[in-house]
Amino acid sequence: MTELAMQDPARQAHPPLETDDSLTLLLLCCHPALSPTSQVALTLRAVGGLTTAEIAHAHGTTESTMGARVSRAKQQLARAGARFTPPTDTDRDSRMNAVMQVLYLTFNEGYTASTGDELARIDLTREAIRLTRMLRDSVPDDPEVTGLLALMLLTESRRTARTDGDELVPLDEQDRTQWNPALIREGTELIDSVWRRREIGTYQLQAAIAAVHAATTSPEQTDWPQIAALYLWLERLNPTAPVRLSRVVAVARAYGPTRGLALLDDLNRHYQLDQEPLTRRRERAVRALLLEMTGDPTSAAARYREAAALTENQVERRYLLGRAHRLG
Repeated sequence: MTELAMQDPARQAHPPLETDDSLTLLLLCCHPALSPTSQVALTLRAVGGLTTAEIAHAHGTTESTMGARVSRAKQQLARAGARFTPPTDTDRDSRMNAVMQVLYLTFNEGYTASTGDELARIDLTREAIRLTRMLRDSVPDDPEVTGLLALMLLTESRRTARTDGDELVPLDEQDRTQWNPALIREGTELIDSVWRRREIGTYQLQAAIAAVHAATTSPEQTDWPQIAALYLWLERLNPTAPVRLSRVVAVARAYGPTRGLALLDDLNRHYQLDQEPLTRRRERAVRALLLEMTGDPTSAAARYREAAALTENQVERRYLLGRAHRLG
């Protein structure tokens, strides 16, 4: 098993679904002998194909620290006598949260790469979707697994419209005729099938937000008050910086940029989103957008430039600098 986990999975050829060992490896990496953080780190490396640097970025730590963490996780598995065999149903259920987090992080890293000259890594998003389909096949009655798959499909449906050549296109400027209707239909049907059960979790909420976006043919038709309410619900279940900043944007779209800026200032006072290394870039970009919406181009341009200086993705950097340049 240790040798298998150390291979570069991005270079491995996967056999057909009925004989695929990826799900077994995924569940093995989420062994209870490991801490949740180590489970995620090892799985992203062994199954998702992320580099140590990419995993470190996703966890907000250094590459050397993450490298040591992954090595310790492999050693812990060896000491625990872990074997490359399918886990029992009980064991599998106990690992489900870690598995879903791994797949979610893998998809996110693929959808917007933390570094490099490309906005996305299609190999990672496809692998995350493939494994999530397999996971849902194994637990078809789990509403959160279904919600996670719905979220991925609805998000992936917008991929081809996100760029124009090598330039990033924001959501409200995308050509929605390029959105994939088959993925939208499947994702919407999936979230509808579990939403009525009222066993709502974080992945279902995110899928519901994506479904609201997907239901409109133009940005003007977007039900932003509903999205703001869903983000508030999501923040109560998952009070993280990305969720809080997304709620700021939704509130600004629904009720005006002045209210959005007031909320952002309040969140900064309580959670220092403008100070933390991992949230500073997004906070600057969100503030720039709201300042632009209020009619303050000079301040907005300055914040866009600050955000651009904090990103290592070249497509995103060009987009932010382009916004700043247009504002003067």
